[in-house]
Amino acid sequence: MNSHRQPGRRPKKYSQAARLHDLIRILELRYGATVAELVEECEVTRRTIYRDLQALMDAGYPLVSERLPDGQVGYRFVAGYSKIPPLTLSLDELMTLYLCRGQLEFLEGTPFQDDLEAIFTRLRSLLPPRSVAHLERIAEASSPRFQGYKDYSTQHQILVDLRQALLKQQRCQIRYRPAQRPPDDYLIDPYTLLFYNYALYIGAYAHNRKGIRLFAVDRIDSVNLEPQRFEVPENYHPSQLTGTAFGLIADGPVHELELHFDVQIAHLIRERVWHPLQQIDEQQDGSLMLRFRASGDKEILAWLYSFLPHVRILQPESLRRQFILGLQSALAEQLNN
Repeated sequence: MNSHRQPGRRPKKYSQAARLHDLIRILELRYGATVAELVEECEVTRRTIYRDLQALMDAGYPLVSERLPDGQVGYRFVAGYSKIPPLTLSLDELMTLYLCRGQLEFLEGTPFQDDLEAIFTRLRSLLPPRSVAHLERIAEASSPRFQGYKDYSTQHQILVDLRQALLKQQRCQIRYRPAQRPPDDYLIDPYTLLFYNYALYIGAYAHNRKGIRLFAVDRIDSVNLEPQRFEVPENYHPSQLTGTAFGLIADGPVHELELHFDVQIAHLIRERVWHPLQQIDEQQDGSLMLRFRASGDKEILAWLYSFLPHVRILQPESLRRQFILGLQSALAEQLNN
């Protein structure tokens, strides 16, 4: 290829997003093109063109190939593709999409992250190069921060199989490793993929236990899809997975909680919704009382410990005793070491 490009031609090096935009334009206007034509038009290698064509197919474009009379292979969009209404999004909507994508970056290495990349590749290919550059700047306008998230990069295939089971309502056998217990096999009908505290859980009917159970995805060692399909009960709702739990697990009795937070941290409590049915009573000294009804002793206590020394449990007495015993045990452990 001549190293001196003709006047008015673009430089040989430009972004994949810009090339994808040009490929779509060429394939639409010319009702198809050969690889040789695309190489000449875009001034890149055949390998790059094949990679870009694959990117279009991965992004969901209805691209087909056919053998032409001269023996070359042509690529075109399926008939009627150009009549599909274009997708138009405002900059505000695009920023929101990038914000949502950023919050899911902890899913790196999973099929969900692959799907997100395919979606944004498609979005970029629909825009002119200048808009793509602006879109990339928007991506930097929001930055997520994660702490204590779980790494799912080694469970890509497990998540692929679980996703298929969820979408096709397909029964499956899983090998599950409960915390501090030997692994066990479960036959499950997966109903819901639950996101909680930057972790993934499968809500399913467990045939072994004859009831709905939650399974932490990071503790699933294997998934075997079964040929049987299942129906999700009409009366099922994802809220059944957590019930009255303050967080995720409804261990222990349901408590009528009455908590006092000192003025030093009252603003932290006031600024968030901790329970959908919470009641806040402001006190004259600037402190506040928080009341709600929930179960899950471990999660409630762990939350309250994070506010020490500015929190007191007024009710129930049983939880207050657990709270004190936990503090005494931790203090004794520290003093002994």
